[in-house]
Amino acid sequence: MPTPLTHDDPQTLGAYRLIARLGSGGMGTVYLARTAGGRRVALKTVHARIASDPAFRTRFRLETDAARVIGGLHGAAVFDADPLAETPWMATEYVLGPPLDDAVSLCGPLPEPSVRALGAALCGALSQLHRSDVVHRDLKPSNVMITAYGPKIIDFGIARALGDDRLTRTGTAAGTPAYMSPEQATGREHSPAGDVFALAGVLVFAAAGHGPFGSGRPADLLYRVRYADPDLSGVPASLAPVLARCLDKDPARRPTTGELAAELHDGHGEFADHLPPPLLGEISRRAAEVWQPAPPRLPAPPETHEPPTPATGAPAPGGLSRRTLLAVGGGSVLGLAAAGAGTWAWLDGRSTGGRRGKPPASAADGPEPLWRADVADKWQRQLPMPLGKVVATLSDDALLGLDAKTGNEVWSYPLLSSGQQITTDGKAVYGFLPDYDEGKGLSLHAFSPDDGTMRRRVARLADFNGTVNDAEMIAAAGGVLYLAARQKGASSTDYTAQAKDWRLLAVDLRTGKKLWQRSTGVVYPANGSLAISAKAVGKRLIAAGKGAATPDYSVGAMDLGTGERLWSMDIPRERLDTSFLIPGQLAADRKHVYVSSGRVWALRLSDGKVAWVFGDDRNTGDIEQNGRRYGPPAVRDSVVYAAEGSRGLVALDADTGKLLWEEKEDLTKDDTPRLDRPPIVGEKHVYAPLTDGISAVDRRTHRSVWTYSTPAIRFVAHAAAGQLIAADTTTVTALPFE
Repeated sequence: MPTPLTHDDPQTLGAYRLIARLGSGGMGTVYLARTAGGRRVALKTVHARIASDPAFRTRFRLETDAARVIGGLHGAAVFDADPLAETPWMATEYVLGPPLDDAVSLCGPLPEPSVRALGAALCGALSQLHRSDVVHRDLKPSNVMITAYGPKIIDFGIARALGDDRLTRTGTAAGTPAYMSPEQATGREHSPAGDVFALAGVLVFAAAGHGPFGSGRPADLLYRVRYADPDLSGVPASLAPVLARCLDKDPARRPTTGELAAELHDGHGEFADHLPPPLLGEISRRAAEVWQPAPPRLPAPPETHEPPTPATGAPAPGGLSRRTLLAVGGGSVLGLAAAGAGTWAWLDGRSTGGRRGKPPASAADGPEPLWRADVADKWQRQLPMPLGKVVATLSDDALLGLDAKTGNEVWSYPLLSSGQQITTDGKAVYGFLPDYDEGKGLSLHAFSPDDGTMRRRVARLADFNGTVNDAEMIAAAGGVLYLAARQKGASSTDYTAQAKDWRLLAVDLRTGKKLWQRSTGVVYPANGSLAISAKAVGKRLIAAGKGAATPDYSVGAMDLGTGERLWSMDIPRERLDTSFLIPGQLAADRKHVYVSSGRVWALRLSDGKVAWVFGDDRNTGDIEQNGRRYGPPAVRDSVVYAAEGSRGLVALDADTGKLLWEEKEDLTKDDTPRLDRPPIVGEKHVYAPLTDGISAVDRRTHRSVWTYSTPAIRFVAHAAAGQLIAADTTTVTALPFE
């Protein structure tokens, strides 16, 4: 539960404004903080008396690295960190759910289905760490957070790379005695098998309400860990033998995370379906709690004679509806993250400036731009793209990196000339360099997002064309690059015939090996763009485009690991709708894929079946726009948003398709929505592209609070910078994003 800031807590750290305290211990303090754009984060700091120790600073940096390895799917996503600051800090996702020890204390031991689901999901998290040669070494109930979408592992303070003993003295034990492995208790190497031992102890606690080796003094606990049989009383009879094997004193006899996951659960169903109602209620309560007004900062003690420090933070707008509580409770739903082994479907101030110093322009009724840069891109390609501290965009002759704070150009790379040539996983930029005449094939490369320089060649695919229009990057996730490419020998003029020449590929980013390839199932339209939109969701790659045999939209799911086509579904387009999906427009969450044209469709992620359709009973006779009735949808917090003809936005319940609200019309304005671009959803506003600009619609009042006039048709949120980036043929502009 958040508690008030004290008088001597800082007002800000980095770009984050502190709101409240989440906890404090011997090593540091964790704060609830917010970005300029309103995102809530957990900000971990180190006490000054410890920060002066170089060894501890190294440990803090390694903790940050380990947290980034596990990522936001299985842990609290790391947004920013500065281990070299005077007060080292790390900003992560604020996980909306209780730690496991609190959950058991509040709700009692969990039922067996909950324990099995929890264990299998944690196997996936540990497996991801172990594949990166990292071991956690301190897995315990207080380090496992329970959300509606699965558990998240936190606190990597003593995690380290396998074989790295720089921060551990020989013969000493680091960790929590009650959940240590025998080898860890004696100061020996803690391997992935040691994490399996600790995981079994966590599951014993979840099932029985006590640890496998009781409680008491550390010396007594360490003795029992090394020599005593585990106490499995209270553990369900069908689960006890599995956990007993994990608690074997010999690490060689323990199952792997993959083997354990297979014994615990088959991966079916939503994680929340396996949780007891009291625990779901606690998750909901904590989800709502974070949006309550910040508690006032505590005044200085009287003896210090210091004036009280004004309260920090600002009350969050509104409360959460019952419908959104569980959705918010899981934190981020989507990301380009492929699920690891043992996971399942649910886991799956500001300155101004410009490239040439041009001052910002203002709109008649919209906000002042934060910055504006002159970038000529007459082809209107599929950038900009947020990349950490820069915004990547295209000029007519180069890929540019613009400083996200000022808009100033910080780097350029002259050979990349198409938006479909690049993608990112947040760590690097991946793309290909055109092979115009050499005929050596498709050459894939990794580039630095910091300076635009080429890091290394990822792979060369000799049997695929390497020219600009013959390959498109789709996603990079989990150490794999997904792309579409055209095989050599394909027709250069017959677009329909080219459908059989295009393939979806998966390439290992570390080895450069092609993992699989499959037919795309979509055609190459006459405008010279493959127009395939794809997104990695859980363990599936969802792809959509124009069907190869029909004029409809074809939407399909592939297994990320094998490329096997799991399902496909054709969505009929309106009779006059000749537009194609634009890369990046595919909307999906953990349950559904959402597409629209004449109606808004929700397809089940599991099997592609229609979950619901919206629009049949709407009077749309006067709102069609070039044959379309609905623009591409966007989804956030279990709500689907789409533009409806000339009326404005509609908001639909993502589970049922029920209309929640529609934009309240402002008769003083003539703002026609664009039906070829999706809205962008922030915490306060939904940003709806218009035929001559963009509108910010308040999510509470359902009214447009401002419009900004611009010829831009490309918009993207740079959430970390609190910016909405708009790009047209001559300029890139940053607007406030809330």
